[in-house]
This record gives sequence, C-alpha cells and structure tokens, in this order.
Amino acid sequence: MSIGLSIFEIFIIVFVVLAIVTLIMGVKVVPQGMEYTIERFGRYTRTLSPGLNIITPWIDRIGAKMNMMETVLDVPSQEVITKDNALLQVDGVVFHQVLDAAKAAYEVNDLQRALLNLTMTNIRTVMGSMDLDELLSKRDRINYQLLKVVDDATAAWGLKVTRIEIKDITPPQDLVESMGRQMKAERDKRATVLVAEGDRQAEILRAEGEKQGAILAAEGRREAAFKDAEAREREAEAEAKATQMVSESISSGNIQAINYFVAQRYIEALGKFADSPNQKMFFMPVDAAGIMGAIGGIAELVRESAAGRGGGGVGGSGGGSGGGSGGSGGDTGSPWRRGPSDEG
Repeated sequence: MSIGLSIFEIFIIVFVVLAIVTLIMGVKVVPQGMEYTIERFGRYTRTLSPGLNIITPWIDRIGAKMNMMETVLDVPSQEVITKDNALLQVDGVVFHQVLDAAKAAYEVNDLQRALLNLTMTNIRTVMGSMDLDELLSKRDRINYQLLKVVDDATAAWGLKVTRIEIKDITPPQDLVESMGRQMKAERDKRATVLVAEGDRQAEILRAEGEKQGAILAAEGRREAAFKDAEAREREAEAEAKATQMVSESISSGNIQAINYFVAQRYIEALGKFADSPNQKMFFMPVDAAGIMGAIGGIAELVRESAAGRGGGGVGGSGGGSGGGSGGSGGDTGSPWRRGPSDEG
C-alpha cells in the first residue's frame, strides 16, 4: 500500500509539472515591434502579432522572430569605376522595414546579407554608368535610382526599402589634386570674365554719361542762345522805340532830343573806352565843346520838362529854347573851345 501511494504521488507530481510546462509552451507574449512565425511540424501556419498569444503546445513552435521596425543597414566602402574610368571609394546606408514576416523569414535566407549584397551591386551598376562630374553633382539622382531598383527587387521578400543614401564618395588623391587645379583654373577664368564684363559695363556707362553730358551741354547752349537772342531782340526793340521817340520829338520841333541822343551815344563810347583793361592816353577832340554843348542841351531839356510839368505853358517852352540856344552859343565861345588851341 505504501508503495502504491508513492507511485501515485509521483504521477501527480509529473502531471503537475507537465501541466505547467504545457501552459508555458502554449502561452506566448510577443513584444511591440516584433512578429513571430508559428510552425506546426515544421510547416508555417500563422504569424503572432504583438501581445498575448495562445498556441498549441507540443505541436506548434516559434519559427522566426522578425523585427518589424525600420532598420538601418550600413553599406561598407567599396571601389567603383565610373564611366570615364575614375576609381572611387563609395559607402552608404540603407533604411528598410519588414512588412511581411512570413516572406522575410521563408522567401530569402539571411535577409540582411542578401539586402547588403544587392545594394552594393546596384551601387556599382548605377554609379558606373555615370561620369565623375555627374556623379559628384547628382547624388539625388543616384539615390533615387538605387532606391527604385533595390525596392523592386526586395518586394518579393516582404521588405520595404524606404531610403538609400550615399554617404561618402572619395576619389584618389591625385584625382583630388587635379580637380583642385581644374576648379582653380575655372574660378580664375570666371574672375577674368567678370572683370572684363565689369570694365565693359563701366565703359558703356562712362560713354552714356559723356553722351548725356554732351546732350545737356548742347541743350544749355541752345537755351542760352535763345535767351541771348531774346535779350538782343528786346534791346533792339528798346533801341527802335527810343529812336522813334527821338524822331517824333525832332518832328515836333524839339531839337534838344537829337542832342540828348548824340550825347548819350558819345558818353557810352567814352565809358567803354575807359573801362577797357589796357593802358591808354586819352586826347579830347577839337570839337569836344560841341559835345559839352550837347550835354548842356540835355540839362536844358530836363529843365524844360520840369517847367512843362509845372505849368509853364508854351511861353515857358520858348524861353527855355532861347536859353538853350544861348547856352549853346555861349558854350561855343567858352574856355572848352579855346583850351586846345592855346595849347597848340
């Protein structure tokens, strides 16, 4: 009896242990960002999503644990020969994400290595079809072509390639020096062209300025000529008007007007002669007494005008005329006439 109880207890213990193990094997917790594939007798049946999952213990088992988050894969540096036979060192990075855990687990062996080799091969293909200058200046185009080719090739693996970036393009040292010399020559050329263009623009602007200056000077001379002509015209009109007034005065019998006109011209001539900058010696002519008489006539004309405004009438004018004539006669016998003859 004691032996039977011992066997029963052993059975109970084994049963409990098996139950615990079965429970543990049948309950699976999948972390966030992961998916597990389930295999039944070695054949894929379903995929476990994140959270608590129940499987059939002893029959089902976990096949592969796939990371469903976006992952970065470094592409190691490799040599690339361009279309113009330049040897470069190129490396990059690949951003990818598993969309189908079953395909990523069972459609390709070693997903990471397959993606890496595919990317490196296409880098050599795409960059080898381009010239060095084009390769250095069009990285966006290289990245786009690589992404399109690699993404199409990995679609059957349940993989989505989101981005491919070329990190470094390193040419040989001698090529770098040649590129530096070429860049310096190109910049010197552009500097020379810019200096020549600047000189050309300066000459054009200078010529335009001279042209505008000449035009403005010509317009100024034309305006000055118009003003001079207008001034001469007005002076001529004033002279004609004065001459007309003198002629009317002579016609009306006032002989003093001609004396005023002649004396005015004579005095103006003497003033111009005296204002000239040259040294001069001035000799009064023999008939200077006549000029003095003309000046006296001017004074007489002024007195007559004053007497006429004062109401002297015609008689006053006659007396003034007689006085003026007498003054002229007196001037003829004055010392102004005798002075030069005595000196002679």
